[in-house]
Amino acid sequence: MIPWGGLSCCLSAAALYLLGRSSGRDAEILKSVTRVNQLKELAQLLDAEILPLLVTISGRVGSETPVNCEFSGLRGVIVEETAEQHFLKHNDAGSWIQDSALVLSMSKEVPWYLDDGTDHVHVVGARGATGFVLPVGSEAFEESGRSLVRGTLDYLQGLKMLGVKRIERVLPVGTSLTVVGEAAKDDVGTVRIQRPHKGPFYVSPKTIDQLIANLGKWARWYKYASAGLTVFGAYLIAKHAIRYILERRRRIEMQKRVLAAAAKRSGQDNEEIYDSFSGEKTDSLSDGARRDRFMPELCVICLVQEYNTVFVPCGHMCCCTECSSHVTSCPLCRRQIEKVVKTFRH
Repeated sequence: MIPWGGLSCCLSAAALYLLGRSSGRDAEILKSVTRVNQLKELAQLLDAEILPLLVTISGRVGSETPVNCEFSGLRGVIVEETAEQHFLKHNDAGSWIQDSALVLSMSKEVPWYLDDGTDHVHVVGARGATGFVLPVGSEAFEESGRSLVRGTLDYLQGLKMLGVKRIERVLPVGTSLTVVGEAAKDDVGTVRIQRPHKGPFYVSPKTIDQLIANLGKWARWYKYASAGLTVFGAYLIAKHAIRYILERRRRIEMQKRVLAAAAKRSGQDNEEIYDSFSGEKTDSLSDGARRDRFMPELCVICLVQEYNTVFVPCGHMCCCTECSSHVTSCPLCRRQIEKVVKTFRH
């Protein structure tokens, strides 16, 4: 039997180790990126440095055409609005359970930039960056105001409308952000930050030093968790292997006892017992194969009666009814016996 628990722990440990390596590698890359203290210096760096140039910049969000949010009243550059219809649903058991369904999902983004007072740099593709989270600008629940007729029709269909929950997420103008990405300049001289072809891309309200410290912390936690799961998985696999070896040893010893008892009863040696059970030539079979194939069906405890009970949950059948009533663990695998099932051959 395969030790799936131990293997799962080891595979999870390998996955966590890879995550830890990735976080540690990103932390080292962030330490080596070019830090731009003033945005006006970025255009000069692009003219002087060999491209591509991986930089980190900080500033406040700005836009020439911000979006005026309907519910929160904020002015933002990225707006996401969702509306969920909440209702009670009558299930097959005869009770009412609460459920919801998405009825509106709207997203809008306008060109925006970071401004630090010296210059501004456009940011492209921020929504796909690591660490980017849209804060909730407004959240409201509007109770259902349906008419009596409409409410009756919904009730007959097994529904009770509760209301609509609206959530508005906004990246407001003036938000302080740190961006790590590839700096580029187009044909008209506009400088922008975008996702690099190779390397990290971060858009976060945290500073670059906070990002590095956070990645280093997660890298350590991933490695500690990986080491713990590795030790636990190795323990489970070793426990399974030891149990298997001991069970095989007990099985072989009991087989020897059963064979000896059967030979004593019949006045024959083990080889004659094999031949009497087989009815065919057994010279070509190994000792182990003959022992497994032609083993006398005797109880491993009393060595007199034939075995006719199955132990649950291990499933071994090695004892008679009388002996099985006096044991609490399986003689073969030592697992606790929860139930004994008597079997019949005919």
